[in-house]
Amino acid sequence: MMKRLLLLTAALLLLLVPSMAKKKAKAVQTDREYWCQLADKMARPVLENMSRGQLQQNMQTEFSPSFDNRNRKVVYMETFGRLMAGIAPWLSLPDDDTPEGRQRRELREWALLSYRNAVDPASPDYLCWGITGQNLVDAAYIAESFLRGYEALWVPLDSITKQRYVKEFQNLRKIDPPYTNWLLFSSVIESFLAKAAGRAACDMFRVNTACRKVEEWYVGDGWYADGPSFAFDYYSSFVFHAMYLETLQAMQDAKANTRIDYKKYYDRALTRAQKMAVILERFISPEGTFPVFGRSIPYRLAALQPLALMAWYGKLPPELSGGQVRAALTRVMHRMFDEQQNFNEGGYLTIGFCGSQPDVADWYTNNGSLYMTTLAFMPLGLPADHPFWTDAAEPWTQVKAWGGQPFPKDHRWADKIQTKDKW
Repeated sequence: MMKRLLLLTAALLLLLVPSMAKKKAKAVQTDREYWCQLADKMARPVLENMSRGQLQQNMQTEFSPSFDNRNRKVVYMETFGRLMAGIAPWLSLPDDDTPEGRQRRELREWALLSYRNAVDPASPDYLCWGITGQNLVDAAYIAESFLRGYEALWVPLDSITKQRYVKEFQNLRKIDPPYTNWLLFSSVIESFLAKAAGRAACDMFRVNTACRKVEEWYVGDGWYADGPSFAFDYYSSFVFHAMYLETLQAMQDAKANTRIDYKKYYDRALTRAQKMAVILERFISPEGTFPVFGRSIPYRLAALQPLALMAWYGKLPPELSGGQVRAALTRVMHRMFDEQQNFNEGGYLTIGFCGSQPDVADWYTNNGSLYMTTLAFMPLGLPADHPFWTDAAEPWTQVKAWGGQPFPKDHRWADKIQTKDKW
């Protein structure tokens, strides 16, 4: 009897094992599902609250121990603008009835309501437009989100909300930007105005001055100096490559005719961004870490923005495959967000690089600043069936180098496109 029972049990287990294996296989999370889960975790508390006019009431805020004397209400504008700049490509994908599609649609509906509240003086979540110079920075990220999601996030807004944005953006001209990457915050706003409201709404001088200064500050091999002096930090990633390209593209979209040949400038800036993408991919270690240096360290994954941007544009250089870039970025995300305490009790990001590390903050850092980390999520703007997501994962450069495999050498790179004023 016992022998028969054992045989029956063994036979039952043989029947169950394939079924259990199937269930286990189904439970394995794809890279895209992981990215969506993480993006949703960052976006949901912000957009759900702001869509109801409750972000400023409910957000659990945090400020640098050395925070300066600026108005602390900047935290909300920083949170919203930077978050939207990162997830705009994802929310711009067409609707579908997949779990991700439903998740995306809900977030986009909340985002559209949040955009309206941001410029409605009657809303509790009306943002602090023009009360401090910092507003120029984060208004630029809002403008950037409109450029990245123009049809899905700007076009559907009602006419009153659009008029309010134009007015708020133009009123920021009273802010005199410092002689640094801030010139690009002005140029992004003005180039967006040219595209959305017509060339007459744009201050061309602010755009062209930024373009000329960025060219003067280019130091070679994909790097820009943040002003007249070079600083070894990630501001080439945080601001320069993306906002310069977006300024030049928006001016082309607006069909602006000035002394600057925006198309040639764009093509040259694109090749520089591709070189920067090569460098950033090489920064990612086999363990999914990358070097920590310079100021604004709590921006986390924003240090890799040009790599994400080139993937979203479909313009990765030949030496980088989509499979290796996706694998590298996914590994970094797991390394940074799976175990360390990166979120507070309210679900908002904490100040730190990999966990809660408030002492790495600069004098201008609050936990709204940190939503720049979503700038690495731009490849979510590629549909789920795009080769970036469907190609097999491949080892990235440092995995090959430290694993004894062949890997490509790297050499100095130089501009080939030359420009001069059209007249």
